[in-house]
Amino acid sequence: HARSRNYVSESEVYKLESVPLDFGDYHPLKPITVTESKTKKMNRKGSTSSTSSSSSSSVMDPLSSVLDGTDPLSLFAAAADPVTTTAAMDSTRKKRDKDDSSVVGSDFEPWSSKRGEILARYTTTEKLSINLYMGSEKGKATTTGSAVSEKVRTRLEELDDLEEGSQKELLNLTQQDYMNRIEELNQSLKDAWSSDQKVKALKIVIQCSKLLSDTTVIQFYPSKFVLITDILDTFGKLVYERILSMCVDSRVSLTDNFSPESVNDTAKETCLNWFFKIASIRELIPRFYVEAAILKCNKFLSKTGISECLPRLTSMIRGIGDPLVAVYARAYLCRVGMEVAPQLKESLNKNFFDFLLTFKQIHGDTVQNQLVVQSVEIPLYLTLYSPAIDWILQCIAYHAPEVLLTEMMERCKKLGNNALLLNSVMSAFRAEFIAARSMDFIGMIKECDESGFPKHLLFRSLGLNLALADPPENDRLQILNEAWKVITKLKNPQDYINCAEVWVEYTCRHFTKREVNTVLADVIKHMTPDRAFEDAYPQLQSIIQKVITYIYDFSLLFSVEKFLPFLDMFQKESVRVEVCKCIMESFINILNALLHICKTMHDSVNALTLEDEKRMLAALINGFIKMVSFGRDFEQQLSFYVEARSMFCNLEPVLVQLIHSVNQLAMETRKVMKGNHSRKTAAFVRACVAFCFITIPSLSSIFTRLNLYLHSGQVALANQCLSQGKA
Repeated sequence: HARSRNYVSESEVYKLESVPLDFGDYHPLKPITVTESKTKKMNRKGSTSSTSSSSSSSVMDPLSSVLDGTDPLSLFAAAADPVTTTAAMDSTRKKRDKDDSSVVGSDFEPWSSKRGEILARYTTTEKLSINLYMGSEKGKATTTGSAVSEKVRTRLEELDDLEEGSQKELLNLTQQDYMNRIEELNQSLKDAWSSDQKVKALKIVIQCSKLLSDTTVIQFYPSKFVLITDILDTFGKLVYERILSMCVDSRVSLTDNFSPESVNDTAKETCLNWFFKIASIRELIPRFYVEAAILKCNKFLSKTGISECLPRLTSMIRGIGDPLVAVYARAYLCRVGMEVAPQLKESLNKNFFDFLLTFKQIHGDTVQNQLVVQSVEIPLYLTLYSPAIDWILQCIAYHAPEVLLTEMMERCKKLGNNALLLNSVMSAFRAEFIAARSMDFIGMIKECDESGFPKHLLFRSLGLNLALADPPENDRLQILNEAWKVITKLKNPQDYINCAEVWVEYTCRHFTKREVNTVLADVIKHMTPDRAFEDAYPQLQSIIQKVITYIYDFSLLFSVEKFLPFLDMFQKESVRVEVCKCIMESFINILNALLHICKTMHDSVNALTLEDEKRMLAALINGFIKMVSFGRDFEQQLSFYVEARSMFCNLEPVLVQLIHSVNQLAMETRKVMKGNHSRKTAAFVRACVAFCFITIPSLSSIFTRLNLYLHSGQVALANQCLSQGKA
C-alpha cells in the first residue's frame, strides 16, 4: 500500500527560502521606467534640444521587450489567484469597451463624401488672390566655421523668420486658377518634406492657413476651406508618420494602440519640437489650424494629451472675430477630433455650445457691413454656414442619446428657433428621434425666425426624416396638413417641386389613394403653367417611382384619377419612354409573382389529381396567360409563351391555349405587315409555326392534334411558310 502523504506540510518544509528583493537594485525581469523631467523640457528658451532624466538606461531591456513587461512566474501566480484573474478580466473588458467607443463605424458619413458637393455648390466668378511662399534666402551663404554650428545658426534664423519668408501675391485669379495654385502648394509641401526641408514645409502650411482668415470673396469661403484643409491633412499625416517611423526599432515596432511609455526619447523629443515650433506662430488662425492638424501626435507624449488639447483649442476659437471663419475652425476641430478621439464627445459638445453663444454675431453691424460691401444677400450668406454646422452636429449626434436632441431643441428655442440651426439639427440626428417629435418640430418651424432661410426647406428636411421613420399614428394626418399648407403656397415651381417630391413618399406610405390623388392634382396645378414641368423632369420621375413603389396594385393605381394626367406632363420623348419603362418593370415584377403562383398550382398536379381539379387549374392558368400582353413587342410575347410551355407541360388544356395564342400572334404580325413580311418578320412567323409544330405532338387527344395541325397549317400558308405548312 502507498503511504499517506501530507503535501501541504511537505511543501512548507521543502520550499526555497524567500529572500526580500530590494527594488532599488537591478533585476533582469524588472521593466525599465523612464521619467521625464518636465521642468527641463518646458524651459527651452535659447536651446535647440531638451534633456530627460531616467531611472536607468534609455535603451530598451531585451527581456522586457520580449515579455512585454510581464514575468512568466507572475503569470502563473495570477492564474492561480482567482481575485487577480477576475480583476484582469474586468480590466480587459473595460479596455475592449473603451476601444469600441473610440472607433467610428461605417454608419458615420465621412468628410470625403461631402468634399465634392461643397466644391460644386460654393463657386464664384469673381477674381481671387493668393500669397505664395517663395522661400527665404537667409543663411544660404557659407562662412568659415564648424558645419554643425552653421547648421544650428541657420535653423535658428529660419525659426525666427518663420512667418516672414519671401512671398509672392498673385492677383486676379479665376476659381480654377486658384484651385490649381492650391494643388501646386500641396505638391510643394510633399516635395519639401521628401527633400528633408521640414521648416520650408511648415512655412507653406502656415501661409496656407493664413488664407482661411481672408473672406474678401465670401461666397467661395466653404470651397476654400475644403482646399486648404486638404493641405493641413497632408501635413498632419506627414508629421505623424515621421515620428512613428522614429519609434520603429529593428527589434520592436509599435502596435496600433501603443502607449506613450513605449515611445523612445528621440521620437518624443522630435514631437515636442514640432509643438514648440507651432506654439511660436504669432497669428491665431494659422497657429490653431497647424496645431489641430497634428493633434494626433499628442499620443506620443501622454495618454491625456489629446483630451487636454481639445478644450484648449476650443477656447482658442473664441478669439476669432469673424463668425464664418470661427464656425469653420470649429468644424475642422470636430473633424480632427472625430478621427483621433471620437469618444471625447464633451469637447465636441462644448465646441457647438460656444458657437451658439456667439451666433448673434451673424446679425451684427460688422457682418452686415461686410455683406453690403460684397453685395451679398443674407439668405445666400446663411447658406455658407450650412456645411460647417451640419458637420459639427453630425459629429455631436453620432450615437448620441435621445436626451441630447431634447437639449438641442431647447437651445434652438432660446435662440428664437433660428431656421438655419433647426435645419441642421433635423439633418444631423437619427430619423427615429425626429419622427417621434414631428409635431414639436412643426410648432418650432411655424414660430421660427426665418432670417433669410425659408421655411419650406425646413419642411423638406422634416419630410426626408419622415421618409425613413414613421411618426406617431395619431399625428400623421395633421403633419401632412400642416406641411402641405406651406408647400402649396410656394410660387417658385422649383422650390415647390423639391418639397413636393419628398412629401409624396410620406403620403403614399401612410394614406389611401384619395390623398395621393389630391397631392398629384396639386403637383399638376403648380407645374403645368408656363410648362414649368420641363425643368423638373427628374423630380417628376422620382414622384412616379415612389407612387408605383407603394401602390403596387395596378388596378388601384390606374383608378387614381390624376395618375394618367400626371403622365401627360412628360412631353419629352426620351423621358416619357423612361417613365413607361419604369412602370412596365414594376408590372413585370408583379407578373413574375403571378407566374410563380401559377407554377405552384401546376406542380400540385399528380396521378391522383381528379379531372375536374385539373380542368379548374387549367382554366385559372389560361385566364392568366390571356391577360399577359406585351403590346407591339411580339418577340417578348413569344418568349413568354415559350417559358409558359416549359412551366405548364403537365396540363394539356394550357398547352392547347398556348398553341392558339402563338398562332394568333403570327396572324397579328401578318396584319401589321399587311401580308408583306420583311426578313425579320418572316423569321419571326417561322419561329411561331415551329413552336406549334413541336408542341402539338405532346398532346394525347388525337382529334385535338388533328384540329391544331389543320389550324397551324393554315396559319403557316397564310404567312407564306410553304415548307412548314406542308410539314
